[in-house]
Amino acid sequence: LPFSRARCITLVLTVTGAAFLNTLGVQAAVIILPTIGEALNIPSSRQQWIVSAYNLTFGCFLLLWGRLADVYGKRLIFLWGSVWVTVTSVALPFVPSEIGFNIFRGLQGLGSAAMVPTAIGIIGVTFPPGKAKNYAFSCYSAGAPLGGIFGNLFGGVIGEYLVWKWVFWIYAILAAICTLTGYLVIPLPPLETAPVNSRNQVDWIGGSLITMGLVVLLFALSEGNVVGWSTPWVPTLIAVSILLITAFVLWQIYREKKTERRPLMKMSIFQNLHFSAANIIMALFFSSFNNYLIYATYWFQDYQGLSVIQTTIRFIPTGISGVIVAFIMAHVLSRVRGDYILIFGTVSVSISSLLFAIPIPTTTIYWAYAFPAMILSVCGADSLFPTLTLFVAKSLPHEDQSLGGALINAVGQIGRAIGLAIATAVQTAVMAKELGVGVDEIGRDGHGLRPGDPALKVGLRSTSYFNLSLGLAALVVAVVFFRGAGKVG
Repeated sequence: LPFSRARCITLVLTVTGAAFLNTLGVQAAVIILPTIGEALNIPSSRQQWIVSAYNLTFGCFLLLWGRLADVYGKRLIFLWGSVWVTVTSVALPFVPSEIGFNIFRGLQGLGSAAMVPTAIGIIGVTFPPGKAKNYAFSCYSAGAPLGGIFGNLFGGVIGEYLVWKWVFWIYAILAAICTLTGYLVIPLPPLETAPVNSRNQVDWIGGSLITMGLVVLLFALSEGNVVGWSTPWVPTLIAVSILLITAFVLWQIYREKKTERRPLMKMSIFQNLHFSAANIIMALFFSSFNNYLIYATYWFQDYQGLSVIQTTIRFIPTGISGVIVAFIMAHVLSRVRGDYILIFGTVSVSISSLLFAIPIPTTTIYWAYAFPAMILSVCGADSLFPTLTLFVAKSLPHEDQSLGGALINAVGQIGRAIGLAIATAVQTAVMAKELGVGVDEIGRDGHGLRPGDPALKVGLRSTSYFNLSLGLAALVVAVVFFRGAGKVG
């Protein structure tokens, strides 16, 4: 196909589909968790693994898939990932057991982990710097929040009016469309004039170390608030994960400096303070943003006692404003300094958390505090993410574009996991103090308390203050390390 405007638009929509489908699959599954649990006889205490199994493989295999895409071809890995997601999504509803279902959810996340970093890499190498590239990254950045919003609607409506299995079958149809359009519009890589040499070989030892380290870390963080942080194997696993990640870093330094073999990730890139700061901002910001979305949901459902559909409707402004902000950012990126955009994004998400933290009367209407908070949160996410993604793309050579996309997504995933674990611990401790009971007696995330309970209100607001501190920390890093930074678009 000729590289026409129509093909460019289809290409951008296709790779944006990777981010959209990733969050759509997570949120839609969250909505129908009780229904799946009832169908497969999964107790509520273990239903979280329907979501955690997906997030675990997605977050842990990002870096390895990113490197494989840079070596063997971004188009090939993207198409493989989308085919894999399609097949596993079709098969999922036919799995009759809890363990088998969780395994297939993990396999589904494995496919998504192949699509997301390669999507960023495809944009990075296909579009030259300029307006088209700004549009592409802005559109891509809108995919994830839109997927979250439509995932809530999608799961809620299908769960209400159709059999829950159709959530995965319709998801498979969307993934199949991405596969078909990707095959047609993603350009073929240039023919290699020489065979792949040692410079481009995959660092399997490094890939194994970082993957195992992240698997152990995210598993421990996911289970810590369920079984209790004092459970002996939880801190043991965290210590093991730290050792594995440390071994990965040392191995990468050795491979880069002492051999001619290419490491999975050059540690020398972190000597660039802007690059390191960008990843720190990514972790802090998306920890704050993700926690905001989760605890706003808890505020509406658990404290105010609203239904799933009523809660979803309150999140619709984030989807609408997300599209508008993505369009605006395509023009702004080439006209406004990067540090100004980062400051705007971090301040926006901080105000969102503040509006849920301050002790305003609980009878205050949605439009007075939650509505502006919803808009500001997505304004922050959709302005900060394309800015950081473009910066990383500019900082790395073409052969490392997918790895860069994998790194920034992996950092965000780790930030979300650690931030959520701490926020949950904060909420539980505060509620236990309010009720005068032990932490172990508090239902996970406050679900053991009734709507309107004062202890639940105080606990949820305490997490909002924690989320505010994360946003402000990201703001400080942006101000200190990106002062005077130029335009990224």
